[in-house]
Amino acid sequence: MSTITVGLDGSPQSLAAADWAAREAEQREAVLLLVHGWDQTPYVHPPLGGIPAPGAVDTQGTWAKSLLRQTRSRLADRHPALRIETEHSGDHPVAALLAAAEDADLLVLGSRGLGTVAGLLVGSVALALVARVERPVVLVRADERAVDEHLPDASGTESTGTPYRDVVLGIDLEQPGESVIRFAFEAAQRRAAGLRVVHGWSLPASRGYGAAMDVGLNEEQAGLIRQRLTQALRPWQEKFPGVDVREQAVIGSAGRHLVQASRDAALIVVGRTNRRAAVGSHIGPVTHAVLQHAVAPVAVVPHD
Repeated sequence: MSTITVGLDGSPQSLAAADWAAREAEQREAVLLLVHGWDQTPYVHPPLGGIPAPGAVDTQGTWAKSLLRQTRSRLADRHPALRIETEHSGDHPVAALLAAAEDADLLVLGSRGLGTVAGLLVGSVALALVARVERPVVLVRADERAVDEHLPDASGTESTGTPYRDVVLGIDLEQPGESVIRFAFEAAQRRAAGLRVVHGWSLPASRGYGAAMDVGLNEEQAGLIRQRLTQALRPWQEKFPGVDVREQAVIGSAGRHLVQASRDAALIVVGRTNRRAAVGSHIGPVTHAVLQHAVAPVAVVPHD
C-alpha cells in the first residue's frame, strides 16, 4: 500500500498541508503518515547558551505527541476510511522527513504565505527537502482549502461537489522528464480534471535583436515549438485518453505564466533536475519562481 507523508509542526501551513495530504491519500487509497521531528538537545538563550534547558525535552516530546494525536483525530473524523499513522522523531526536521520520505510515494509540506502578496515563501526546511528528497514533494500554503481546488457552482458559490480546476504542468522540452509528465497526467486523471501544459520559449540569442522583431520568423519558430510540444505529449495522451490536454507554448520564462495559471488551478506540477550546484542541490529558476509565488499547491517532481 502506498504512503503519503506529511511534515507536521503545529503551524497553520503544516495543518493545511495535513488536510491536503489526507484528501490526496483518500484519492489514492494510500496510508497517511504524520511526522514531527525535533532536536532533542535544546539550549537556553544566551548568555547561558550551551546549558540544556531542564525538562525541555520532555515538554517538547509531550507537546509533539499531543499534536500528532489531535491532528490524527481531526483527520480521522473527516476521513473515517483513511488509515492514518503517526511518527515522532528526535532528529532535526530535515533529517526526520528525509528518512520518512524514503518509504513514501509523496511528501507534503506547509509553506508560509507572503503576507499581503499571495503565494509561497519557502523556508530553509522546506527548501532543503525540495532539493534533496528523491520523491515528489507538494508544498501547501496556510490558507489552502478543499473548495479552492474546485470550480464554483452555477451560482458562483464555492463547492467541493463541482469539477476540479485544471492541473497545470510546466514542461521544459529540452529536459521534459518522464516522471514529471507522468505525475501530472496521473494527478489530472484522479481528479477527472483538465491538464494545462505550459512551455516557455524565446528566440536563440544568436538570431540577434533584429530577428526578435521579425514577426514572420517569430511565428515560424512558435509553430515549430508547438509541434515539438504536441509530439512530446502525444504518447502520454495515448496512455491517458481520458485526460483533456490543453497546450500553451508561451514566449518568455514559463515561471511567470505558471504563477499566473496557479490562480485558477487545483495543482501546479514542475520538475527538478538531480544535478548538484556549487551551494547545494539545484532546483532551477522556473521551479524556484513557482515555489515563491504560486497560489495553488505546487508539486515538485525530481527527474528520473
